[in-house]
Amino acid sequence: WFSWRSASALRAMNTLHANGACRRDRGRGNESVASRIHAPPRVARHLRDSPSLTPLLHGLELRCTREEEALFAPVDLSLDSGSLIVLEGINGSGKTTLLRALLGLNPLEARSLRFRGEDVLANRHGLRVGTIWLGHLLGLKGDLSVRENLAFTLALAGDSAAHEPFALLAELGLAGYEDTPVRALSAGQRKRAALARLAASERALWLLDEPFANLDAPGIALVERLLTRHLARGGGAMITSHGVLPIMQATTTIRLERAR
Repeated sequence: WFSWRSASALRAMNTLHANGACRRDRGRGNESVASRIHAPPRVARHLRDSPSLTPLLHGLELRCTREEEALFAPVDLSLDSGSLIVLEGINGSGKTTLLRALLGLNPLEARSLRFRGEDVLANRHGLRVGTIWLGHLLGLKGDLSVRENLAFTLALAGDSAAHEPFALLAELGLAGYEDTPVRALSAGQRKRAALARLAASERALWLLDEPFANLDAPGIALVERLLTRHLARGGGAMITSHGVLPIMQATTTIRLERAR
C-alpha cells in the first residue's frame, strides 16, 4: 500500500515540476476558489455516499487507556452529516488520544464504532479512507514548497490533485509563497499550508486537533469558513478545544472527564 501511494505521490510531484511554469490566471482562479470556500459547491463523491439517515460516525462507550489506566470516563458520540462535535477537557484529559484512537493510531476500547453504518471497530480501513486528519504535527516536509507539499500529501492519500492550486493557496493567504520552502514560513503560514489539504479534500469526516492554534484573527475566520463549507456539503467534523471556541458555528460538545 505504502509503495503504491508513494509512487503515486512521486508521479504527482514530477507532474507538478513539469507544469510549474504554466500558472493559471490568478484573478479568475481566486474568484473560483473564493466561491468554493464561501458558498456550498457541488456535493463531492465521498460525501454523497453517506446515507442521510445514518450517522456519519457513531460510537458507544469509547475509552482510551495509558499504562492500563483509563484516561477518561467512557463516552458515547453520534455525529450526523452536516454536524460538528467539539471535544473539551483539561490538558492531558485524552482529547488528542481519542481522535488518534478513532483512526487506529492509538488503542481504543469501545462497545461499538460505526462509520456510515459500517462496523469499523475491528478494522479501521473504511473509516480512514473517508477521513482527513490534521494534528499538532502538520505533516509538512520542510524542504518542499507549499505547492509541492499540497500535491504530495494529496497524492500520497490517493486523493485527486487540487484544482487551480495557485488560486486555492491565494485564498488561504499564501499568495506569493507557493514556491517557498515550508521551513522558511512562520508558524501561522505553516498552519495555513496544512489547511490547504482541507480546502482541497473531498473526504467526509474531518478530525482536527486544535485547528485554531497558531492562527491570527483572519486565520481563525478562514478555518470557520472551511468548516462551514464542509458541513454545508454534508460532511462532519470533530475538533478539540481547551475552552470557548472563537467561532459562531453550532456545535455539540463532549467533555472528557477523568475516570473514577
